[in-house]
Amino acid sequence: MTSLYCSMNPASESVNLSTQTHGAVFNLEYSPDGSVLTVACEQTEVLLFDPISSRHIKTLTEAHEDCVNNIRFLDNRLFATCSDDTTIALWDLRKLNSKVCSLHGHASWVKNIEYDTNTRLLVTSGFDGNVITWDTNRFTEDGCPHKKFFHTRYLMRMRLTPDCSKMLISTSSGYLLILHDLDLTQSLEVGSYRMLRARRTPLSSGLSPRNSLEVLTPEIPGERDRGNCITSLQLHPKGWATLIRCSSNMDDQEWTCVYEFQEGAPTRPLVSPRCSLRLTHYIEEANVGRGYIKELCFSPDGRLICSPYGYGVRLLAFDEGCGELSDCVPVQTSVLKEIRSIYSHSDVVLTTKFSPTHCQLASGCLSGRVALYQPKF
Repeated sequence: MTSLYCSMNPASESVNLSTQTHGAVFNLEYSPDGSVLTVACEQTEVLLFDPISSRHIKTLTEAHEDCVNNIRFLDNRLFATCSDDTTIALWDLRKLNSKVCSLHGHASWVKNIEYDTNTRLLVTSGFDGNVITWDTNRFTEDGCPHKKFFHTRYLMRMRLTPDCSKMLISTSSGYLLILHDLDLTQSLEVGSYRMLRARRTPLSSGLSPRNSLEVLTPEIPGERDRGNCITSLQLHPKGWATLIRCSSNMDDQEWTCVYEFQEGAPTRPLVSPRCSLRLTHYIEEANVGRGYIKELCFSPDGRLICSPYGYGVRLLAFDEGCGELSDCVPVQTSVLKEIRSIYSHSDVVLTTKFSPTHCQLASGCLSGRVALYQPKF
């Protein structure tokens, strides 16, 4: 495994288009079968490629009226995009000349999209502080039924665990919110962090244990006395851990941190929030491209992390042998191991993504270039 990852190099056929039309690359997403790579762009466009041949398939020139922030596949043909124009759009790969429908409900920039495969609910979050659910079982060309599920201040990113049993929300004020035993059919209303920090009982009505809320201030090495902004949030593909990228409030330092989920009954008294995350690994990042969010990712097997690093990417592992997290959880917090660094861009890298089916990695940068990487022996 280490030999395979160490041999990752830029592919001879990387995607390299002019920046005059599509601008910076904000997000990359593969279809579940790995046959299509989609690119969310600063200048209202979505690009689609064949990741194996690097062939350009289609450009959705006016996918939105403002920059495109995130893309999420619901299955191998249907995908959703979200934008600073406050809307979400549904698309079908078989008919890309027009949107399936546009979804309206957010009051500010929409920053990320999740999908609950159990209920077929699309879940979106935005800088209006809202998390909204959309019933894709009943969508029409005019949209689909939706409701506000949750609201909190300073919301940055929202993620669902792979089994959709938890929702994690990161904030610009350094808090990490976890909704346990998630039930997306119940709507929650929370007004302030003061109330959140004091509340340990379930937020749902009655005695139901669903949607119990935990609020954490994740430990950051060397930053105990300074605030942090959690800009990027990802989940281990097996649901074992969460991965964050955070910066200091002074914006002069940046870290990648891994937190293991600690399941089981809380050991603290109920008057204090349980702490279900433990910092296991971290590494300090190159503080390049201040003000821009850098989206990192796990490999499909969960053994590797790809992190934007200046004008390139770093491949990071939990130990020198690229072992499973479950086999190398340290007794004390340890530094992530750098397996390989690859510099193939002429501008700051903003986003990375592993293919779910092939040994391939993609990265996108501020000047609009998308690079592909694969093993070379």
